[in-house]
Amino acid sequence: MNFLELMQQRYTTKRYNPNEKIDVEKIEQLKQILNLTPSSINSQPWNFIFIENQELKTKLAGVSRHNTQRVIDCSHLIVFNVINNLDFFEKQISENLPDAAVNYYKTFLKPLPEEEVKAWMKNQIYISLGVFLTACASLGIDATPMEGIEGDKYTEILGLENHLTTFAVCIGKHHEEDTNQLKFHAKKRIEKDKIISEI
Repeated sequence: MNFLELMQQRYTTKRYNPNEKIDVEKIEQLKQILNLTPSSINSQPWNFIFIENQELKTKLAGVSRHNTQRVIDCSHLIVFNVINNLDFFEKQISENLPDAAVNYYKTFLKPLPEEEVKAWMKNQIYISLGVFLTACASLGIDATPMEGIEGDKYTEILGLENHLTTFAVCIGKHHEEDTNQLKFHAKKRIEKDKIISEI
């Protein structure tokens, strides 16, 4: 299946089959793909937590607002967290990035107000989401991106010190009665010519 066909067929799953689990090999592929996600100056201001433990998923489901049942039923919950401590971030890039990237940060980003630097870091994590959802589609894995969670409570439950939870993604196998399947609802998008132009 080519990339266009993948995009035509993927959809956001609303209901999962709790008896279907993703095999370890595919989970490892997803981890490797996230690790290879591009980011500005290769900054990688993030971490990703894969949660299969049912007790922890149930606890997080309680602070996932309208997403409670899908968090409980999915095979794995992946939590996307962005660095929230600039000292931690600067230490990380100084230890892992080439001098040119570190100097770019020091010259163009570090002088900015802290909230702007953090907004720049948060923007990077959305790149990883796009890569991750596409990777899931290519592996035949259903996925549900969720901003509708209480990120601060996720952060607390997971004991994060230098990161904040930005969003989470449920992955697994859709339930036969998931009403969001394309056989029930055709994919809808704004007409291409209204959002894409050529100059």
